[in-house]
Amino acid sequence: KCRQKNDILSWPEVFSCDWHPTLHACLSVHPRELTEEEKQQILHSEEFLIFFDRSIRVAERALAEDSHIFFDYSGQDLQDKEGDLQAGSNLSFNRLFCDEHWSKHRVVTCLDWSPQYPELMVASYNNNEDAPHDPDGVALVWNMKFKKTTPEYIFHCQSSVVSVGFARFHPNLVVGGTYSGQIVLWDNRSHRRTPVQRTPLSATAHTHPVYCVNVVGTQNANNLITVSTDGKMCSWSLDMLSQPQESMELVYNKSKPVAVTSMAFPAGDVNNFVVGSEEGTVYTASRHGSKAGIGEMFEGHQGPVTGISCHMAAGPVDFSHLFVTSSFDWTVKLWNTKHNKPLYSFEDNADYVYDVMWSPVHPALFAAVDGMGRLDLWNLNSDTEVPTASVTIEGAPALNRVRWAPSGREVAVGDSEGRVWIYDVGELAAPHAEDWTRFARTLVEIQANRGDSEEEAAAQLPA
Repeated sequence: KCRQKNDILSWPEVFSCDWHPTLHACLSVHPRELTEEEKQQILHSEEFLIFFDRSIRVAERALAEDSHIFFDYSGQDLQDKEGDLQAGSNLSFNRLFCDEHWSKHRVVTCLDWSPQYPELMVASYNNNEDAPHDPDGVALVWNMKFKKTTPEYIFHCQSSVVSVGFARFHPNLVVGGTYSGQIVLWDNRSHRRTPVQRTPLSATAHTHPVYCVNVVGTQNANNLITVSTDGKMCSWSLDMLSQPQESMELVYNKSKPVAVTSMAFPAGDVNNFVVGSEEGTVYTASRHGSKAGIGEMFEGHQGPVTGISCHMAAGPVDFSHLFVTSSFDWTVKLWNTKHNKPLYSFEDNADYVYDVMWSPVHPALFAAVDGMGRLDLWNLNSDTEVPTASVTIEGAPALNRVRWAPSGREVAVGDSEGRVWIYDVGELAAPHAEDWTRFARTLVEIQANRGDSEEEAAAQLPA
């Protein structure tokens, strides 16, 4: 229809070479310019913000390189990405992630790799004292796939974020634990950087820093488990954070509150877990059953426990009863849930050991980081006295967190300057079929040596 002359044109007239004069007149008319108010209305509309957010992400990827730039991390294009990342040769530097505005002058407080998208990693940060008007808490999602240097997503909240994790089974959600005791939930489908849900600041939830957040369960039945230095464990539904579904006071021997600083669940277990505490003691605990709450106590550390990790590598021999801990006492200790004394103490560090983590694929390999900028990889099948591989970060900043990529081929460390360093582990990370039986023999030797040293110590006691 020609609006100028109110004429109806047939399709042959429109598409023929002999154009209708009234149609030509209509096409010559310039479109009406929007008013300033109309422009602002469009610019602030939900549809435009979502479109713009998506478009600049694609543009950034296109500027960095020319492949896979339209991939969507909100869960729309979820597919198996295994094998995309190539490992280097034996602990070599791969990437450095930092942002001049959002991470500089902040401490990396926690790291986590996405279980759905192995190339994505989230890092949480505390407050920046030099920028009092910026949000205290920040979480940045970084992307290993593209060469771009900006975060994939930027999230923030009012309190320093001291723990963070991708919500397992929910590829679009990121969970944060804050210094104030609040738990926050961000959604990458929203263009807003603020949480879409948060827990109340009340006695029904946490009132102290939440250093541990962990989603456990299955696709159809999962819960967010949080523990805090307030001595409480809470279980939440991610659909509703207004109040916990379950709450438990973590008290040893019915009298001693446990100020939890770290928590880990054995592979495949949703009920039993281990925790480290401010006073240096380690405990086993259960969520349900006749022995719900704190169980056994494990003594050995002389300072607060900074990290704890259960054995994760699946293979022909079950090592799920093993876990390692790190501490301010400069040591990493190897434990068995069946013995309340450490099986072994690794004492090669000369500063606080801030974190430790078992390899997800190699039965005898774990990583540890310390306050002198050192990343150590220990292969217990090779040596128990000194690390198998080690690197010191430039400038020797304190390294606060270490996390293996799900493939076991990369390891990420976060430092006190707001930087995340990625290292390729190479052949060192690749397990061989005999590594499980070799590690079983290594454990027998460690236990035998421990027995000998205990007998020697007992013999030296006065009669």
